Amino acid sequence: MAEAKKLVLGVQEPEDQSEYDREFSDDDELPTEPMTLNMGPSHPAMHGTVRIILTVEGETVKSGDVQVGYLHRCFEKEAEHATWTQVFPYTDRLNYVSPMLNNVGYALAVEKLLGVVERIPERAQYIRVIVGELSRITDHLTATAAGAMELGAMTIFFWCIKGREWIYELLEELSGARLTHSYVRVGGVAYDLTPNFADKVQALFPKLEKILKDVGDTTLELSFFRDRMDGTGVISRERAIQYGWTGPALRSTGIPYDVRKDHPYLVYDRFDFEVPVGSKGDNFDRFIVRIEEIRQSMKILAQAFAQIAPGKVVLDDPRIILPPKQEVYNSIEGMIGHFKLIVDGIKVPPGEVYSYTEGGNGELGFYIVSDGTGRPYKCRVRPPCFCIVSALPELIKDRPLADIVPTFDMMNMIGGECDR
Repeated sequence: MAEAKKLVLGVQEPEDQSEYDREFSDDDELPTEPMTLNMGPSHPAMHGTVRIILTVEGETVKSGDVQVGYLHRCFEKEAEHATWTQVFPYTDRLNYVSPMLNNVGYALAVEKLLGVVERIPERAQYIRVIVGELSRITDHLTATAAGAMELGAMTIFFWCIKGREWIYELLEELSGARLTHSYVRVGGVAYDLTPNFADKVQALFPKLEKILKDVGDTTLELSFFRDRMDGTGVISRERAIQYGWTGPALRSTGIPYDVRKDHPYLVYDRFDFEVPVGSKGDNFDRFIVRIEEIRQSMKILAQAFAQIAPGKVVLDDPRIILPPKQEVYNSIEGMIGHFKLIVDGIKVPPGEVYSYTEGGNGELGFYIVSDGTGRPYKCRVRPPCFCIVSALPELIKDRPLADIVPTFDMMNMIGGECDR
């Protein structure tokens, strides 16, 4: 029977078992050699837009060459061939998870060149804050949902995406589009808030708070989630600053830099809110900072709805704003004004400006140059997640292969923004 068993299993047992034990002792390390692996771009964890050429020894990453650019949108070049207003649909497709924030950032840059920032109607400024903070919530919900899902916490994914969809429905009601809104305009916003918009948003607050509580309670109990997040992807404050990190990723290291607080724009100086920070600069800190920022965004929204007053939602200037349709259809002046703005665009005075706002991932900057025509001579974007992803090779070096997934997820790399 023993001989038959050896034959079936293909096992050749040594005659002297002690000699076998000396040759293959449990204390010995098996010899390994470096192996090169391609991770992405067609890989679920890379979200289809990033490729990492990994050199691994066993399960340990020895080096990682992170290559972006697989979703290049040519935003900066396309903007040179569009009027100042026609650029808005392109900004939607930068960070497509929080497009309203891109709209606001670009509009402020053009308004600075025009010198009309102080003339923007107050109601329009409040509306920009409202749609921007709603977009920030959807951005953070998406980041936390994807990060949890890719570590096996599928229930958290469903909770967060459900909350995101509630907000998407309200923004669709306001702009007419679910995702790419093109809602903001140079000089204000396209439309006023829909009836009962404030009531509908505030009715979501208890539901969103319930989701955040459930997510927080669950992540504290899930040992596999904490094991994959705690102490992984750690970066120091100094290195984060050297890489140009901003937003939740930087704040996870304990630095409370937030453009809304440090360089207020619109009406952010009128709101009372806190800037959540972490202490370790690891993946779990980045996860929790985003959860807390959602609470702060709801706090800002509540104050904005309490303070907003009736008024115009767009600047009253025919050189910038399209005339009402009634004038276009019934007067030659209205028709000519409409035609000139559509065909030739807004005549922005020659000059250059850098304008920055707090996007979903951090400081979103627009450097624009005007040559006095109706189209940008140059429109350069400073995407926050490009600087953050630049640190990925350092954060995964000498770490287990499995650490790549939570570290990349908590960077919240958005392809349209990174590969603009």
